[in-house]
Amino acid sequence: MSESPLVDPAAIQNLRELGDDEFLTEIIGIFTDDTPKRMDELRTSFAAGDSATFVRAAHSVKGSSSNLGAERLRVLAEKLEQDAKTDGIAGLDTRIAVLEETFRLTAEELAKLA
Repeated sequence: MSESPLVDPAAIQNLRELGDDEFLTEIIGIFTDDTPKRMDELRTSFAAGDSATFVRAAHSVKGSSSNLGAERLRVLAEKLEQDAKTDGIAGLDTRIAVLEETFRLTAEELAKLA
């Protein structure tokens, strides 16, 4: 199975068609400003053993990633959310680091489009 693309070009094109380049830049800015806050929530809730907040933060990353076509990040966040719901959050800290690195790569890719 091949790895998902960082950013789905069709999703970006759809966003461009909804507005203009300024609209796309604004949406990317909101995503790149908000997602690190959700990553902080993942880390904080993991440290506190707060599964409910952890699941909500993963869900939020999944949703915002999906809206922007950040496909690889969406897939990782969805798996994190589902695993936390099913098996709890124990041991998921290493996957938060993978999510954070994927966000960094995604943000770099999106910056080229803005």
